[in-house]
Amino acid sequence: MTPQTSTAMTFETKVPGKWILAGEHSVLRGVPALVFPLWSRALTLNYQSGLGPLKVTLQGEHGEELQALFWEVIERACEMQKISRTDLKGQLTLSSTIPVGAGLGASAALCVAVGKWFQHLKLVNENDIYEFARTLENLFHGESSGVDIAVALSGKGIRFVRNGERILIEPKWTPNWFVSYSGKRGVTLECVNKVKALISANPELGKKIDDDMGLAVQMAEQALAMSEVDGLPKLKEALDLANSCFERWGLCVDSHLTWLREQGAYAVKPTGSGGGGYALSLWKALPPESTKNLVPAF
Repeated sequence: MTPQTSTAMTFETKVPGKWILAGEHSVLRGVPALVFPLWSRALTLNYQSGLGPLKVTLQGEHGEELQALFWEVIERACEMQKISRTDLKGQLTLSSTIPVGAGLGASAALCVAVGKWFQHLKLVNENDIYEFARTLENLFHGESSGVDIAVALSGKGIRFVRNGERILIEPKWTPNWFVSYSGKRGVTLECVNKVKALISANPELGKKIDDDMGLAVQMAEQALAMSEVDGLPKLKEALDLANSCFERWGLCVDSHLTWLREQGAYAVKPTGSGGGGYALSLWKALPPESTKNLVPAF
């Protein structure tokens, strides 16, 4: 298969970052996950067709961090579609404000953007983009659940079940929730393997944690379907339960979560793989000035 000439000389796509309300890790074993796009952190791919060898420019706050990731993805994508990298021509510009290794979906955004670009080149069918991008993301996660890919493609909040349903989430109210960097990079593959090791060593405990995460997802769904008055305390209960799952997995950065609580956060938990990266915080009212680096998640 070789790239076909498109009637459009240029192509551009913008893919959001993501954050997860509940369901991390357990989603690999069939538990639903509630995941939302983070449009304030996004990756933009711009392509200009041409006859010369592919030239790539990386821009943006976190663009340079994509250098190694990008070429790994391209090599794998070409291998999957049985083409040579030299078959790719023109000018490609990537601009990203999604930090790499922080749990905000940088690798998924990149894989989805490449998938959409390959669709533009007529190398991938539109219906195949999800599986194409998910397979690409295995490069980074070892075993991608596909949850990050799904929300990056939809650009909307979804209830995700692996190999199953995707249901749009339409909350009846808008919580004051924010994401913030823990100060430590998290490595998704390492976190996934840590959870798998715990399950292998203690299957009963592993099953209990997965069940609790599933309950946290159910409670969060119920909370968002209620009025704010009734939903806010139930949402706190859901986040507290999800956070306890991360604690038992050994994937919490306690210093940052403690700081958020000291600033007045109503509930906190890691979002993403944990072990570092970003945290999700829920507030009764807007956070104080001391937390100005928090990123709105709504």
